[in-house]
Amino acid sequence: QVKPQFESKENRNCAMFRAIAYKTQVVAGTIYFIKVQVSNIEYVHLKVFQSLPHENEGPSLVSFQTGKTRDDPLTYF
Repeated sequence: QVKPQFESKENRNCAMFRAIAYKTQVVAGTIYFIKVQVSNIEYVHLKVFQSLPHENEGPSLVSFQTGKTRDDPLTYF
């Protein structure tokens, strides 16, 4: 659901966009830290906020880090 948001902010199209790993942090909703494979050798880390269910809002891309590898640890940022 956040692929179009990432592509818009990064001004690129991703033929591949596959989540590899994730961590969560519970706040007034949930923050997801997601490692996403965007090419054979390139990965990005996404920070996505999902509000509480009663707010009826989809996930929102808060920030991201590019230039990551498969072996880079997924950390809070």
